[in-house]
Amino acid sequence: MSEKEKMTSKNGSKNGYGTIDDVEIQLVERNNEEETYGLKSIWRPCGSEKTTYFNDGKRKIDFVIVYEEQSNAEDSETKSDKQVLDESKVQKKYRRWRTTFIENLKDLGGQHPSLAEKGLELEEEISIVDKKELHFIKIHCPWPVLSYYAEDLSFRAPLQAHQRPTINWSDRVLSTLNLPNIMKEDVPNKPLDFNTAAFKLSKLKTYLGSEDTDTFFSNRERQRITWEILVSVVFGKSTECGIERLLDCGAFVAAYPLHDGPYEMPVNNEEGEKKVLNMRQILYEYWGRWGKWYKYQPMDHIRQYFGEKIGIYFAWLGFYTAWLIPASVVGILVFFYGVGSMFWDVPAKEICESGDTFKMCPLCDNGCGYWNMSSVCFYQKLAYLFDHPGTVFYAVFMSFWAVTFLEYWKRKNVSLAHHWDCLGYEEEDERPRPEYAALAPAKEKNPITGVMEPHFPPRDRIPRLLSGIAVIVIMMVLVIIFIVAVILYRIIIAVPIVKNPVLRPRAQTIASMTAAVVNLIIIMALGKVYELLAHKLTQWEMHRTQTEFEDHFIYKVFIFQFVNFYSSIIYVGFFKGKFVGYPGHYTTFFGLRNEECQNGGCLIELAQQLGIIMIGKQMINNAQELIVPKIKGFIQKWRRGSTKKKGEIIERPQWEEDFDLIESEGLFAEYLEMVLQFGFITIFVAAFPLAPVFALLNNWIEIRLDASKFVSETRRPIAERCEDIGVWFTILEALAQLAVISNAFLIAFTSTFLPKLLYKYHYRWDLKGYVNFSLAIAPPDSGYNETCRYQAFRDPNGKETTFYWNLLAVRLGFIILFEHVVFGICRLIDILVPDVPESLEIKIKRERYLAKQALADINIKPENAEENA
Repeated sequence: MSEKEKMTSKNGSKNGYGTIDDVEIQLVERNNEEETYGLKSIWRPCGSEKTTYFNDGKRKIDFVIVYEEQSNAEDSETKSDKQVLDESKVQKKYRRWRTTFIENLKDLGGQHPSLAEKGLELEEEISIVDKKELHFIKIHCPWPVLSYYAEDLSFRAPLQAHQRPTINWSDRVLSTLNLPNIMKEDVPNKPLDFNTAAFKLSKLKTYLGSEDTDTFFSNRERQRITWEILVSVVFGKSTECGIERLLDCGAFVAAYPLHDGPYEMPVNNEEGEKKVLNMRQILYEYWGRWGKWYKYQPMDHIRQYFGEKIGIYFAWLGFYTAWLIPASVVGILVFFYGVGSMFWDVPAKEICESGDTFKMCPLCDNGCGYWNMSSVCFYQKLAYLFDHPGTVFYAVFMSFWAVTFLEYWKRKNVSLAHHWDCLGYEEEDERPRPEYAALAPAKEKNPITGVMEPHFPPRDRIPRLLSGIAVIVIMMVLVIIFIVAVILYRIIIAVPIVKNPVLRPRAQTIASMTAAVVNLIIIMALGKVYELLAHKLTQWEMHRTQTEFEDHFIYKVFIFQFVNFYSSIIYVGFFKGKFVGYPGHYTTFFGLRNEECQNGGCLIELAQQLGIIMIGKQMINNAQELIVPKIKGFIQKWRRGSTKKKGEIIERPQWEEDFDLIESEGLFAEYLEMVLQFGFITIFVAAFPLAPVFALLNNWIEIRLDASKFVSETRRPIAERCEDIGVWFTILEALAQLAVISNAFLIAFTSTFLPKLLYKYHYRWDLKGYVNFSLAIAPPDSGYNETCRYQAFRDPNGKETTFYWNLLAVRLGFIILFEHVVFGICRLIDILVPDVPESLEIKIKRERYLAKQALADINIKPENAEENA
């Protein structure tokens, strides 16, 4: 159907959320986003939908701000006169700020002269609970303000509309094979795709849907404009501005956009007539429920309701989770290869059948006795599951997987950014942060736009940045101190366990696992403290845009969390057991003998440490996301006295329902959790091939938890624009590069793969005699009264053998070869996979052409043309 073809229905339809009379459907128009696109009509809300409008039923509520008034009479008897007087002074100051703030919202001329006598429209509702007055100020942004800010913020408006075909490789593959796709689902009210151009008020008639200014801008665009005003309006001195500062001090208690209505599905009437769903109900029914864990995510619906920033997060999380499937399948195959071949491992058989042949030297200097190598038979077999030739292949595979995943995400990201009209947004359109604008000491001309903007001298920022670096270093030193404490704990607790003959074979395992649990508790506690400190530091550094602010905050937190989470694992993987010494010449640490790798080697201990920290962290985070929001929500409702009794039905306006929800905490914690997980499954995957499997299971749960949380448990977050996942992608690339180096060193120095391979080449391909060959005899000056063995390639005098030096050369050569081959192929993948698909490049050029054609001044009269000439 062409743009001008229309289908008119003269019969009005009714539903529980509104009535539509004389509906005119125009497929190329964008209209009310909660209903089908193209409804050109007067929307009369009814039922629960009324509470998302002003009392006149015409003006949409774009935002709600809330403040609280309470009577001091009830507790004045328990307070001194001074306390009552101080509280009265504070409340008077807050009232003065609120009055000024609200008056400036009504008249924005003080900020923008062209908006003189124009501003936001407000309506107040009061709710009284337990002698407390909650004042809900409903905000509507009228057309003159919307159009001014839309042009100022470089919004984009639709020129042409069309259905965007679903591009999904798995759907195409299943269709080609004529197999049913259970993941596919038709979600109602799918948003259309638009060719867009920058919004210009002078060109209003050029855009689709311009006939109805009430519905020209979508809900998320109206909310974004309203929030831009709220965070920049002055309430006191010139530096005292913005709703965020009023929220921090307590003058207001909440500020949030409304959800579109209830998330529960409506009940059909007696005639069985289906009711129209709002976008929130659609998202909950087709995305937020646990039963939808295997379905594709409705990405356009998510973006339409929550904005591009949250939309891109869920797109990335879904893409990452899908890519974990092949990594998990290969990891399971590698693991089962180890299970199938562990019973034929010759070194493990020799240990199990050795009896008292290999008498091992004591594990400590304080009363530990001799022990037989055969006592750790089970652990030697178990170690083979994580240390066999298949793990070398898997390390190479995961290195290629990480690079390929990131390359294809770049293509997906560009496609989404273009589809959602935010491609190039951060480079061209982003404005200074309101807090930066309020506190910047001077103004200077922007060299790109030529507009006078608030300016903070870079020279003044340098001392602040250096102070932030100093704090990071101090906190990382604190982490290392705790790691040392955990190491000492592991050494000390292992001594009494080793002395017990029954527990001796499990001594290292018990000590290692309990230390890992203690370490996890310390890690989680330090992480929370540092995040609060890093946020304050980043605010103090005065970064111009929100993207710059978030990037610096992310870098600070990630560097610390990298050391926090990975330092103990790095110690076990690369340092433990490497500097022990030998009998009679052991190295000490704070007077205690350094730790050795026992019960199968350090690789199995690394797998234990990695499993406890990674899986334990995931379980704690999921428990927090499942339980904490419900507890917070219940406490908030209980304080307000708005909890429901069983069977009781309470109908309240939407602004009160949303006020009882918990505040959205953003995406930082979600990204940090996933990026740290990415590090676990790539950097140390040679030691734990099942890590991607646990990551996949966690992410399936994570998507459902996050979806349910955003739709039903938190207030509607402010719809923010962004074009990508930001600095997180840079961090992911760095982790992918680090993973290649890490796995090379793990295989070379921690695994027994190369020693066994060299033994095969020099001596026997069947590995018979390897155990005896890898055990040295304690030298005569060891101080032991019996002959005992220890794991090392040394001669009877404690000197390194020729095999040791040959092995060292092989290890270094393997690292160089591994890194060069993997990095070379990864670079080839980067070259062969273009960041922007060719079809998308054509679309971008086509859209630019249409925008130029639509906005060109081609209707100039001849006489004007002569004058212009």
